[in-house]
Amino acid sequence: MYPGHWAAIKGDSPALIHAATGETVSWSELNDRSNRIAQLMHRSGLGVGDHLSLLMENRLDYLAIAWAAFRSGLYITCINRYLTVEEAAYIVEDSGSTALIASGAVTDPERLGALVPGCTHRFLSPGDSPGWTDFEAAVAAAPAEPVGEELMGDSMLYSSGTTGRPKGIKRPLTGRSVTEGIPGLDKTSPYGFDEHSVYLSPAPLYHAAPFGYCMRTLALGGTVVMMEKFDAEASLAHIEHWRITHSQWVPTMFVRMLKLPETIRGGYDLSSHRCAIHAAAPCPVEIKKQMMDWWGPILWEYYAGTERNGSTVISPEEWLAHPGSVGRARSGIIHICDETGAELPTGESGLIYFEQPERPFVYHNAPEKTAESAHPEHANWTALGDVGYLDDEGYLYLTDRKAFMIISGGVNIYPREIEDALILHDKVADVAVFGIPNAEFGEEVKAVVQPAAGVAADDALAEELGRFAREHLAAYKIPRSIDFMAELPRLPTGKLYKRMLRDQYWAR
Repeated sequence: MYPGHWAAIKGDSPALIHAATGETVSWSELNDRSNRIAQLMHRSGLGVGDHLSLLMENRLDYLAIAWAAFRSGLYITCINRYLTVEEAAYIVEDSGSTALIASGAVTDPERLGALVPGCTHRFLSPGDSPGWTDFEAAVAAAPAEPVGEELMGDSMLYSSGTTGRPKGIKRPLTGRSVTEGIPGLDKTSPYGFDEHSVYLSPAPLYHAAPFGYCMRTLALGGTVVMMEKFDAEASLAHIEHWRITHSQWVPTMFVRMLKLPETIRGGYDLSSHRCAIHAAAPCPVEIKKQMMDWWGPILWEYYAGTERNGSTVISPEEWLAHPGSVGRARSGIIHICDETGAELPTGESGLIYFEQPERPFVYHNAPEKTAESAHPEHANWTALGDVGYLDDEGYLYLTDRKAFMIISGGVNIYPREIEDALILHDKVADVAVFGIPNAEFGEEVKAVVQPAAGVAADDALAEELGRFAREHLAAYKIPRSIDFMAELPRLPTGKLYKRMLRDQYWAR
């Protein structure tokens, strides 16, 4: 379904709520607003299959703009609001966007406008700037009527660029009416979303998972409660205040909530909360166990990519029986292969491929990247660069990203295992592990630690963490050296810019 359907049924009831301020957008308002924006895009000359870029902080209008694209056959590219002007301009130009909606709060419009000459329709919200049209005035002048056939659009999001230039992930449009549902909507989802759901979104909306879950919640008639940015204690307060039923997280958020004082953690009523979904990065087993002890068996985990080339899901009960797994295949068939493409036996780690009847995506303007993601012999088997293995029951376990595996003296070492151990130390707020050059072994293990608040980053802490590592890890996995940073370079989505860290050391 879509806002037009739910506006007729739910009218003035809330579709969108700003978690902190209580600002509310009703279903009727969301329907009218998205229609007006779709009309504006249509009047600007955009038709089915054209591209719209959106560069904006978390605000309720973000989702109205998204629905405008979805109900008018457009591709929408949501841009990371923390990118530099040059990085944002690259995505606008590479996507072929002929329209751009930007927030003056997150970008320099004059500089950005000069860098995107091919984007002929530029709208600024709020404010005014040379070469830009006032978005609010333009929307107000457009009618609140549906555009033509209302063919279904889609998102074309870009990878975060942690291992090179970001890549646009493009799927063919369905050619169906928006009334038939949004791409990727699974009405048989095990999470229990319906028109009574109240979904808390604590993450940036430009990221695939928060964007996708917000759009799916709305498609099913649920209410989205949007946070401007994640805050550990505020998240608990919002669950209590708004009687949240569903939520979606990344593991770093769990870590930060678990490190709150016990008096704060136990001070909120979380009884309405019945489904907490997490993904985007592997969750340390002990961290998830602690979350289960606290929140109860409501944590569901999935593994998937923006490419939608396949997915796994694991229920709380399954995970307790298979700790560390990300579940069994829900979409596609999993194959674990070595560097040559040969399939590996159960229990052996290799590159994870998903088999689909047809290839589900391409990387926009990057045929070489598209080709690299495919199996050497099967074009419909695609990989995202993750390494893992299957157990005897078909449960998948993620080992690490292929790009960050350390090879020391011919032995494969997976940084994630070391990070999962060190993050459990109460003086560690965050940690990154990667390989650095070693003349004898090729690579050695380096750890970069962000100390917890109030903890001194000194030799004594390094020695303490070294002893802790020796208690929990095999000798060859123990970091040869530990450095400290005030704050590790993480995206607000929780993804670590590990490539940035690693490259600094290799450059030395």
